[in-house]
Amino acid sequence: MKIGSISGLTYRVSDLDKTAAFYEALGFRPGKRDDQQATCYVNWFWLTFTTADDDAGAAIAPGSGPTLYLKVDDIDEAHAAVLAAGFTPSTEPHKVRAGRREFLLLDPDGHRLAFFTK
Repeated sequence: MKIGSISGLTYRVSDLDKTAAFYEALGFRPGKRDDQQATCYVNWFWLTFTTADDDAGAAIAPGSGPTLYLKVDDIDEAHAAVLAAGFTPSTEPHKVRAGRREFLLLDPDGHRLAFFTK
């Protein structure tokens, strides 16, 4: 088997309007939307936000899930832009063990976004 690419993620959220506004303020392009789901894009990668339980009927807690890593050209400029948009990052830009510089920002439901540069 050969995997062609990683295309997107789905996150459980409590408020679609608040979540969509947050991601659009960060520069994500809005996509398809209905009463229970909203999708945003960066290039071809999609993030779908849902207020519904998963397809098997299991409730998924908002804020649970993986960290989304967002590569930026200039970490200090990205940090300043996040602050200018009125958001409060969880950390300042700092060097991590892997050698990259990054800072963390939580979305309205507590999903972790790691902005990074190499």
